[in-house]
Amino acid sequence: MKLLPLLSYIPFILAAPSLVERAPSKANNVIIQLFEWTWDSIAAECTNFIGPAGYGYVQVSPPAEHVTGSQWWTDYQPVSYQLISKRGNRAQFANMITTCHAAGVGVIADTILNHMAGSDSGSGVAGSSYTHYNYPGIYQTQDFHHCGLTSGDDIVDYSNRAQIQTCELVNLADLATDTEYVRARLATYVNDLVSLGVDGLRLDAAKHISPDDIANILGRVSSPGYITQEVIYDSSGPSGTLPADYVRNGDVQEFRYTSTVRDAFNNGDISGLRDLESKGWIAGSTANVFVANHDTERDGSSLKYDSSNNVYVTATIFSLAHPYGTPTILSGFSFTNKDDGSPNGGVGTCSGTGGTNGWLCQHRWVAFSGMVGFRNNAKSTAVTNWQSPQGNRIAFERAGTGFVAINNDGSAWTGTFTTSLAAGTYCDVISGTATNGTCTGASYTVSGGSFTATVAARSAVAIHTGATGTGYQADEHLAGSGSGSGGGGSTGSVAVTFQETATTSLGQNIYLTGSISQLGSWAPASAIALSSASYPVWSATVSIPAGTTFTYKFLRKESDGSWTWESDPNRSGTVSSSGTTQTITASWR
Repeated sequence: MKLLPLLSYIPFILAAPSLVERAPSKANNVIIQLFEWTWDSIAAECTNFIGPAGYGYVQVSPPAEHVTGSQWWTDYQPVSYQLISKRGNRAQFANMITTCHAAGVGVIADTILNHMAGSDSGSGVAGSSYTHYNYPGIYQTQDFHHCGLTSGDDIVDYSNRAQIQTCELVNLADLATDTEYVRARLATYVNDLVSLGVDGLRLDAAKHISPDDIANILGRVSSPGYITQEVIYDSSGPSGTLPADYVRNGDVQEFRYTSTVRDAFNNGDISGLRDLESKGWIAGSTANVFVANHDTERDGSSLKYDSSNNVYVTATIFSLAHPYGTPTILSGFSFTNKDDGSPNGGVGTCSGTGGTNGWLCQHRWVAFSGMVGFRNNAKSTAVTNWQSPQGNRIAFERAGTGFVAINNDGSAWTGTFTTSLAAGTYCDVISGTATNGTCTGASYTVSGGSFTATVAARSAVAIHTGATGTGYQADEHLAGSGSGSGGGGSTGSVAVTFQETATTSLGQNIYLTGSISQLGSWAPASAIALSSASYPVWSATVSIPAGTTFTYKFLRKESDGSWTWESDPNRSGTVSSSGTTQTITASWR
């Protein structure tokens, strides 16, 4: 089911302020969509990770009473505007906002202004009863659109603007947002959210509301903050709705970006992603972009957390490196059925750099959190020094602040990259973190306006001026280069065999991931499968540059596709500086 955003604007404002101008922490603008997380678990994660990692916002599930049911989409069928949902109650919602603010994180509420429920009758999670066009004390029949098509009230022609904005989206009772009463009632709801400290709104199903109606509603809100609207591009022409129609009310989610990135990374040519402002989309300054959201990862219109060839990870690295649009990162859960609701009662749980209890916690993946620091450091700097020796390999600088190289090819890429970065040693934020001049992953040395790196297959390297220091010198471990390792004078790589003793049940398998690209850069989707041929000992052999120091962890993939990480702390290892083979043994904990 497609659920879309909506918005409105204050008529006397000629241009909506940018996200950075509205953001509570002005230098940071990356949004995490914490899909289906409870208010209490969001509050804890804001304190424990999101704030310290430099994220600007969390986008939370709709805070309103909704229909009952375990499916994720029940959150998108309001029954009343009581702040009681599967995510928590009003007090918990307010506490979450206060706690996140204290951590320097703003809160964007996903908001449904287009419709109410889709069923003929029922009750909400707080006990409110309803029928399709009667919500006691809120709305009655006259407060809904009844488009009266011969086939019913559902949209039939998606090239017809009137149908899109006044007929029902998959039987969801369509609010008459062109009427005074409905506009006032929706504004009252949004003002209530604002009174609790909400910093912005995602307007779900905005495409199905006239931009004039959105403008009127938001014009009644005291301070709506950052606005992002779900408006899926319609190629049918001017009779349909277009993202550009909604820009006056705030940012617009640019779905053409999502499909273009999907196709580029899947089809083997990412070189065309250089100048996104020339694509005919809305301007990057008014676009909200994402590699995947809760809808698109379920309907195939985007990449997904388990997309093959690590493209979900490398595409997200690109999204955070390139200046076009304000990026949102989805942090959700694994699923086998597109209707599956959140695991663990909605209590989001993370451990180390991943998730537990079925949660993925993508916002903690080292490659993603590392690139948030890259983006915060780059600010609004332009793309310079673009290099693309072939269609599936790109590298570029964010003028004087950072440099990224992305290898979407199946073989490693060794290159010397031109850059204006100052001479010095920089941490690779894809393979590890930087603390007090030390890198937990690789480091690269810029000298004389260039640096040399080998970018592993289906991976990336990223350095920036906010993460300097020394780690293992990846640029000194180029296979066959003859360069010294800095740790003993060896060259080349070592075949490292990991052996993990773990008992499992039918359908469970053991995987390995870690801080370096050879181990998947902490992304479960890129984790290395271990063989059970010598059960209960699971094993895999990985070629890693000699002398490399890294951190790693084993994880178990459950029969339902979810991941279970072994307990903290992360393990650490160092590849031998002599010899060609090495064995590392461990037991599940």
